[in-house]
Amino acid sequence: MSTPFSRRSFLVMSAMLPLSLRAFAASSVPVGLELYSVRNALKDDPMGTVRTVAQMGYQVVEFYAPYFDWTEPQTRDMKKLMDDLGVRCHSTHNSNSYFTTENLKKAQDRNLILGSTYVVMSSSEPKPGLDGWKEVADTLNSAADQLKNAGLKTGYHNHELEFTPVEGKRPIEILAKNTKSSVALQLDIGTCLKAGSDPVAWIRGNPGRIKSIHCKDWAPGADKGYTVLFGEGSADWKDIFAAAESVGGVEYYLIEQEGSRFSEFDTAKRCLEIFRVQHPA
Repeated sequence: MSTPFSRRSFLVMSAMLPLSLRAFAASSVPVGLELYSVRNALKDDPMGTVRTVAQMGYQVVEFYAPYFDWTEPQTRDMKKLMDDLGVRCHSTHNSNSYFTTENLKKAQDRNLILGSTYVVMSSSEPKPGLDGWKEVADTLNSAADQLKNAGLKTGYHNHELEFTPVEGKRPIEILAKNTKSSVALQLDIGTCLKAGSDPVAWIRGNPGRIKSIHCKDWAPGADKGYTVLFGEGSADWKDIFAAAESVGGVEYYLIEQEGSRFSEFDTAKRCLEIFRVQHPA
């Protein structure tokens, strides 16, 4: 009787294994660094900076606007380095000017080389009023259509402006309502907090669209603001992570620091150490 039991046990365990692996993968959200956090080092030595960031333990990097001016060989060299280091680039930050017809093709090509998924608009300069924000939404929808055939998606990154009411509505609401569901809403926690909004409520109100989060903290006070390290500010990270992973659809986290009392690399290292305490793997 022991043989049939063992066989059944083996089959049951084999059937359950993929489910457990999928559950583990779903709960293991990688953490990366928005490379604006180390912008001075990146400007002087892009390859060395990415290598240093990877050695700290970051799993993901997000390149910002200057990547757009790399040559194709430079971009391929960076991808090879990331492959060698085991680091991924899931998204890039792009000026709204990169979303013109001629520039979007170049952004598409560079993102494909880097292995990116999301071409994120990092800021915009809308015309006054809510109609201006609707035009931004139209631009994002058009980009989504153009990028789709290449296997890429687009997204939008907020600052304080998007959470500051215009004509009685927050522009971020206009963007969420008037863009395709495939357009990711990359949430910057610090700027959301400074604008007086609740990031947890925003995540829960937009299920499945918060594909990535900029883990930037903020605290009131002229000597604090965005210079506090991750975990030192007003953000309730426990609730933010819970909302992001239960309903937000988050695929990766990105630590971002605009500056602190420490050097760029020391800041990035300290923030990652605190993150691992706040969000253990």
